[in-house]
Amino acid sequence: MSDDEPTVPVHCPECGSESQVPLSELADAVERHNENLHDGDDVARVDPAVRDRLTDMVVEDLGLL
Repeated sequence: MSDDEPTVPVHCPECGSESQVPLSELADAVERHNENLHDGDDVARVDPAVRDRLTDMVVEDLGLL
């Protein structure tokens, strides 16, 4: 990871943990956390407010609305 790589906040309500994960490692980090700590259940996830904002930006950028 480079120092200027963006990070994404990941929240796990069951563990009460929050961490900043490099964007390039996001999918693997969330999957690994859920596999190791929650028997593969989808518990840890990108912070919902950030996820919603990113979704809005992508939709706007692709001209879907």
